[in-house]
Amino acid sequence: MRTIGDFTEAIGNTPLIRMSRLSELTGCEILGKAEFLNPGGSVKDRAALWMIRDHEQSGALKPGGTVVEGTAGNTGIGIAHVCNARDYNCIIFMPDNQSREKVDMLRTLGAEVREVPTVPYRDPMNYQKQAGRFAESLTGAVWANQFDNIANRQAHFDSTGPEIWQQTEGQIDAFTCATGTGGTLAGVSRYLKEQREDVKIVLADPMGSALYSWVKTGSAEMSRGPSITEGIGNSRITDNLADTVVDDAVQIADQEMVTMVYQELHTEGWFFGSSTGINLCAAVKVAKQLGPGHTIVTILCDSGSKYQSRLFNDDFLAAKGLTPWKPQRPLKTGSRFSTKALAASR
Repeated sequence: MRTIGDFTEAIGNTPLIRMSRLSELTGCEILGKAEFLNPGGSVKDRAALWMIRDHEQSGALKPGGTVVEGTAGNTGIGIAHVCNARDYNCIIFMPDNQSREKVDMLRTLGAEVREVPTVPYRDPMNYQKQAGRFAESLTGAVWANQFDNIANRQAHFDSTGPEIWQQTEGQIDAFTCATGTGGTLAGVSRYLKEQREDVKIVLADPMGSALYSWVKTGSAEMSRGPSITEGIGNSRITDNLADTVVDDAVQIADQEMVTMVYQELHTEGWFFGSSTGINLCAAVKVAKQLGPGHTIVTILCDSGSKYQSRLFNDDFLAAKGLTPWKPQRPLKTGSRFSTKALAASR
């Protein structure tokens, strides 16, 4: 009998899903790595486990210790789960502009949540910097430091990258995803480039971030924003992202993302969050750049359940000048997807 022994053993080995509507639209195989099926519900479970293991192996984190982190939500949720499984305390510093669902989830998991004013990274009161200082002040505590702890990207070099390579049987032309810490893109890029240098790595960026400019010009200049996305985009190049081979970048506007998320929900039943919407929009753009017959892989980061008060709230969207896509039944008109639905996503 083959069983999984504990929470941490359930992390990873997520399936690769063919995104049927988008594949049909582009003539490419657009495949999504179903990271929402990790036990903590997101791609960040991998980084959480690897960073905690790194602190355990260094001797800095001992039984009964405390893990402190600054996070927009999903990394904190992953850390809280792993802390519960390994009997550590968990303290999360979080900017006060995140969805209520994430805060409530963290507290349900037993984490101590400290919501702090949202300020730029250069400000000493930035949530990440507060987390680092607080960890230093506590006996037996460590700072996970997801942005600059390269155990984050190592998680994806060790697990996500090899899984994608095996699941595609090496038949992959491009990989794209958004980045906040840089861990997923950097780890997967390093692994795939070791297997085949011609696999194209494309960074997907929301508006209000400097990473698109960094890839395109070498200078991290902020684009016009802000974006309603959470946990992606950055004003600086993290240690995880530094020295990563990135071949290209695409920018995705919030309205493109909102339309994508709603179309996937109403035409295929997938309930995704905003980061996944950015990733799927980027995969379509890459597919159109490469032309039909290529295989593009991206990350399905988490479900939409943490974003119902924002992304799936008509009043919130209206206040941001955004419009949710609504289906006009019947959707199906002979082929699997209606001409109208497909045209709306172009």
